[in-house]
Amino acid sequence: MVQQVTEGVNIMVEVFYQAAQSNPLNSEYLFAYRITIENLTVYPVKLLSRHWHIIDSNGTHREVEGDGVVGQQPIISPGDSYQYTSAANLHSDIGKMYGTYLVENLFNKRKIKVAIPQFHLIAPAKLN
Repeated sequence: MVQQVTEGVNIMVEVFYQAAQSNPLNSEYLFAYRITIENLTVYPVKLLSRHWHIIDSNGTHREVEGDGVVGQQPIISPGDSYQYTSAANLHSDIGKMYGTYLVENLFNKRKIKVAIPQFHLIAPAKLN
């Protein structure tokens, strides 16, 4: 698990290789990741948008942007957390992801760019 705190918002990431949905013979590798967003501040925050960088070891670099996460723009109260699971497909057995969330301090309406720490996507066979 990797984690990073930006202005009181803690992002934790866990990665899971999805062997049943992957096809290495066709260079198709699927990785699920679970994100936990923990609000360590004294004010509620609303997750507005996301911006991802997805990089394959074959040199492919994709960017994904959009509102919220998994179709939601959650409000996270002080001391609470929000968790979701999503997935990314690669055309190589090693890659990495990182990015940012844009959250809003609901007390003063200030927008904060929260770092999503870089994490690696590695098929288990590469670790042997």
